[in-house]
Amino acid sequence: MAPYEPEKDTSEAGELRAGRRKAARYAVPIAVAGVAAATIGLVPALATSGDPDLPKVTAQELIEKIAASDTQQLSGNVKISTDLGLPSIGGMAGGFGGGGGTDRSEDGADKGSAADPKSKLMELASGTHTLRVAADGPDKQKVSVLGDASEYSMIHNGDELWAYDSASNEAYHATEKGASSDKGASSEKGDKGHEAGKGAKDVPSTPADFAEQALKAVDDTTSVKVDGTAQVAGRDAYRLVIKPKQSGSTIGQITIAVDEKTGTPLKFSLTPASGGAAVVDAGFTKVDFGKPSASTFDFTPPKGTKVTEADEHGKKGHDFQDKGDKGGKEFDKGDLNEPKIIGEGWSTIAELKLPGGQGLPTAGSGDVPPDAQKLLDSLGDQVDGKFGSGTVFSTRLVNALVTDDGTVYMGAVTKDALVKAANEAH
Repeated sequence: MAPYEPEKDTSEAGELRAGRRKAARYAVPIAVAGVAAATIGLVPALATSGDPDLPKVTAQELIEKIAASDTQQLSGNVKISTDLGLPSIGGMAGGFGGGGGTDRSEDGADKGSAADPKSKLMELASGTHTLRVAADGPDKQKVSVLGDASEYSMIHNGDELWAYDSASNEAYHATEKGASSDKGASSEKGDKGHEAGKGAKDVPSTPADFAEQALKAVDDTTSVKVDGTAQVAGRDAYRLVIKPKQSGSTIGQITIAVDEKTGTPLKFSLTPASGGAAVVDAGFTKVDFGKPSASTFDFTPPKGTKVTEADEHGKKGHDFQDKGDKGGKEFDKGDLNEPKIIGEGWSTIAELKLPGGQGLPTAGSGDVPPDAQKLLDSLGDQVDGKFGSGTVFSTRLVNALVTDDGTVYMGAVTKDALVKAANEAH
């Protein structure tokens, strides 16, 4: 029989929180969304080799097993699928397969590298992708996004970060440290290289990356249990199931397949409360916990490759600027306020103000052309309440209410929960 454990009650939440804090050492950004956002039911066969008969474990023991896991070396293939209910953004981002070359502005100026990770990684926000991953400790990682006839790779080796797009034959290079020992003179270059390297290295590319975010959510508002076993990429695993106890969340449940021997998450699935295919689903289709070859992390740009250096890229005006102002007025970060957090746990909502304190254009305002206004109106649902009126923009996971006075309420909660929060704030 596959091990099964009754749902944990809230009296054990303290122990669960302690375990997941240890487990939160895996490196990831948000996004997904962050998002910073995890992997989908288009790949239902990652764990179909039968349910192995494994020793029974509790949810607490399994979380501690993840925390105690010290997997430093691995290689393999990961299939990641995301289905937020949004149209594909492949054309917008130029695609991992490239083919679009370097983007240019209307005046023909070079807008940046086709290999820049910041423009490439958004591709993972929709569709299904196959990644080839390798790691050898904290200083050596490689992630390659495999296309039909091309490949986009990010290689982190020590202080060096390379990104290469085979379709456009362009490369992007960053270093984590400035070349000069003069801190004052080199800090700008070093900071730019560090930020570029951090973003690329921290891209969630394995189930462990996604599992970290889920484990952070384990608290009194959460149900956690071990729900049987599975086999993923030929390895025996336990299924850890995490569910919100609160109403109003768009998250139905999160399932993490945990390797029985190493404690490494092998598969991650996030299913929405509305049902249907998973919103995010990431799982190994092949994995090896041996030491990858040192040459895996070597990279030399092929002959003829256009190389963009991170510090030079930053100097070309890629920060927020008012291009209409000849003086190059920079975007004022003060225009972005820190969000106010409403609620707790899985029903948390972030409230913030749009710059300028104005909402979206409305019909008859003349702020946008009529056709554009029709498109904007079609993307959201109009709502009213004590707060006035506004528009709710929805995905299968994250929803956002933008009121006419420029207030935004956003979270992985239902439309009704957003409207209620806006009403209570007025």
